[in-house]
Amino acid sequence: MKVDAFMLDGQLADVPARARALEAAGYDGLITAETGHDPFLPIALAAEHTERVELKTAIAVAFGRTPLLLAHMGHDLNALSKGRFILGLGSQIRAHITKRFGMPWSKPAERMREMILATRAIWNAWYTGERLNFRGEFYQHTLMTPFFTPTDIEYGAPKVYLAAVGPKMSEVAGEVCEGIICHGFTTERYVREVTLPAIERGLAKAGKTRADFVIDCPVFVVTGSDEESYQKSDTKLRQQIAFYASTPAYKGVLDLHGWGELQPELNRMSKEGKWVEMGGLINDEILDAFAVQGESPQDVAKAIHARYGTLFDRVSGAYMQEDATREAALLQALRV
Repeated sequence: MKVDAFMLDGQLADVPARARALEAAGYDGLITAETGHDPFLPIALAAEHTERVELKTAIAVAFGRTPLLLAHMGHDLNALSKGRFILGLGSQIRAHITKRFGMPWSKPAERMREMILATRAIWNAWYTGERLNFRGEFYQHTLMTPFFTPTDIEYGAPKVYLAAVGPKMSEVAGEVCEGIICHGFTTERYVREVTLPAIERGLAKAGKTRADFVIDCPVFVVTGSDEESYQKSDTKLRQQIAFYASTPAYKGVLDLHGWGELQPELNRMSKEGKWVEMGGLINDEILDAFAVQGESPQDVAKAIHARYGTLFDRVSGAYMQEDATREAALLQALRV
């Protein structure tokens, strides 16, 4: 099981030092997300200041871009990092794509599949010299001249991981990607009963096996060095779970467990700004399904391995940011 860490924790200027420190600590990969900063620029900074760790966007919003933009960014960062870049993509939800990015939205699973295939077609044209002739329902790419073709092709294309919650997008990941980034708002039961079968359908379409594929997931953890910090972690995570549970697109996870009636209620409360109160609706049963819990780093590592050891190939998460020593101890314990 590989262990990744988020490297953008503040300003862009902090990335080089933080990336070096996380690599020295022994992490396998460093992650950026598309939140308050562009997800790709920190990868470029980290690539210059690290030598071993893989560098991953988790995620970059695919539908805010075009296949050609993704192809250039993916190629350039993989070349700069000498083959260490993983292009992690996600769809986001309709409101953000249309209202924040000002881009079109339709048939997200079908569009995502085509976007990744179009991006791969562009890479193929660059690396093999084959004429570019991609004609799909959403994207058409039929022109590529030498002037616009990269020449630093030693490391080729990056791996592509796709973030997915529902079965349709998970199937797309299995078919056209090297890995899936499960949402943190997932449970062991949901992965086994919904996500894995969908991945297998996608792998079968592409003639691949599970050995060819990586399941990558952030892990929710409740922990603390004392009773006060443990309770703070518990309260914060209940609020985070409630926030995700208020999203209509994630209702399927709740439905599987018989908690679907929570979604509209939490959605109503979110529109009223009752973020703190929402956490009160997440009872112990729900918390236990979404999060592993433990007081010591060794307890947390044992719980992660027991629940996810046969499911996930990579894990990440804000495990013990309150204490660097405890975080280092957890990383060591996860290696066992």
